[in-house]
Amino acid sequence: MPTISFGGLGNGLDFGQVVDQLVKVAQLPVDQLTKKKSDLNTKFTDLTTLSTKVAALQSAAEALRLPTSFNKTTAAVSDSTVLSVSADSTATAGTYNIRVVQLAQAHQVVSKAAKAVSSATTDIVSGGSATFTFRVGSGVNQTVTLGATETLTDLRDQINNLGAGVTASVINAGTDVAPSYRLALSSNNTGSANVITIVADGTDLDLLNASGTGGIDTLAVAQNAQIQVGDQSLNPLTIERSSNTISDAIPGTVLSLAKTTGSGTVQVSFSQDVNAVKTSIKNLAATYNDVVKYINERNTYDVNTKTGGDFFGESAVKTVLSRLRTALSSTSSGATNYSSLGQIGFKTERDGTITVDDTQLSAALSTNYVGVKALISNQGAVTGLAHSVSSAVDALNNVSGGVLALRKNGLTGEISRLGDDIARKQDSVSRYEARLRSQFAALDGLLRQLQSQSGFLQSQSTQKQQ
Repeated sequence: MPTISFGGLGNGLDFGQVVDQLVKVAQLPVDQLTKKKSDLNTKFTDLTTLSTKVAALQSAAEALRLPTSFNKTTAAVSDSTVLSVSADSTATAGTYNIRVVQLAQAHQVVSKAAKAVSSATTDIVSGGSATFTFRVGSGVNQTVTLGATETLTDLRDQINNLGAGVTASVINAGTDVAPSYRLALSSNNTGSANVITIVADGTDLDLLNASGTGGIDTLAVAQNAQIQVGDQSLNPLTIERSSNTISDAIPGTVLSLAKTTGSGTVQVSFSQDVNAVKTSIKNLAATYNDVVKYINERNTYDVNTKTGGDFFGESAVKTVLSRLRTALSSTSSGATNYSSLGQIGFKTERDGTITVDDTQLSAALSTNYVGVKALISNQGAVTGLAHSVSSAVDALNNVSGGVLALRKNGLTGEISRLGDDIARKQDSVSRYEARLRSQFAALDGLLRQLQSQSGFLQSQSTQKQQ
């Protein structure tokens, strides 16, 4: 709708300002609803963030819930240049002397120097065609067929295109001035079971030595890795694998071999990783504190403005704090020596956050590791405190009946209804403004007409008097 403007009036009244003020008054309910909607959107965002922080607390609890969470092992090796080692939760404490007798190797062969060619694009097929057949280990024969003019490069590419577990390459064993190109074949996998066997060769390379001047040179023997575990002066165990990564010799460990030890050994030790467990326990407190601090920052009240934060008076948030506090402060029915987190260093501060006495926690883990484990993690059918925290979060965040989920759903509906109300009232204000402008425009025109008539009558009266 085009804006209706008013001209200056003889009586000095600006109808435009009158309309603006009337519309401003009519707009107040709309502005109040808009402010309320904005506040609810902010609260919804804050509750969503709270849900995320509560979920992080659940993740921290889940990291301690199962008994295997406490079965953390750290591994050390006396010479990391020989091998590296890692351990999972199934590894047990112990020390092993390991001798690396030999490393696993991939088989690698190269065509004889007598059959080398001066260019990688030299024709290596004497007749109309030639076949080249090989196999890896006990696998099936792999064959490529070359045309009459095909080259060393063509043979390399066709072998690689098979994807048969062998990589072919062309090596210049000569110089830039006098090149000498030879075909090299490398098994893609280490181990004695992956020997490359040349079955047939109809090319001029003569890898089967039909001419007496051909054949192959071995660059690397196909062999397994071999280690010995135990005292070398006694009866050490000999373990052989096709790879330099051995994951099934010592349960729960992975040995990655790098070099041999000759007649000597390296010492590999596995011990209980108390520090890793302590870090997980302290992380439980840290994520809980993150929830509490976030709530505290929004659960404020300003006595001067008489306004509260987003969470002030929010019953859903009170429920969150109550249930989480209850879960953390509860006692474990499966506990042996410890029945609460307070006994291993947890302390609740005045603001609701938790501090952890590192010295007390370390002492508890050092002197009674099993007791701490029984307090926090599940023991068979008996649940620990970590399970209680995780279950409490489920009850808060569950999409179908969780307190936080239900509150957010309620806010979503309220925000939607407010949006509809705002649209309706804004439309009403717009129509009201249009009506006012039309009415005052008519009044403005009428007053102008009356002013003109008054001026005409005054001029006529003046003429008669003259």
